[in-house]
Amino acid sequence: MKSPGHQKWPDHQVKESHVDGAAEVRIGPEVIADSRDVIRVEEDGSPPRLYFPRDAVAMQKLEPSNTTTQCPFKGTARYFTININGKKMKDAVWSYEDPFEEHQALKDRVAFYEEKFPEIRVQPHS
Repeated sequence: MKSPGHQKWPDHQVKESHVDGAAEVRIGPEVIADSRDVIRVEEDGSPPRLYFPRDAVAMQKLEPSNTTTQCPFKGTARYFTININGKKMKDAVWSYEDPFEEHQALKDRVAFYEEKFPEIRVQPHS
């Protein structure tokens, strides 16, 4: 299905690009995600985001949440709570499981709310 957002606001930019090299997500010393197949999303009005393939994420540390949000450009986001060392970070991770046609590359990938949870560090590495 085509994105209603791109049809209604054709000047709104949502740019996807593959990250050169590898990127990781750490919470304290623990690596939660690590991949060379990461997509960077730059969207007007939002900070840049890195989307990691699920098979590169410690999904056993994530608990599905009941929270969903609707993006008119990308689709319905489903959220996850990180549960690590007894600490829960509610809705710290999200995924577009059935994104709109223009953003199919985000399917089966997850992104992290690093600005909401300072203990989450998303960074490139060699």
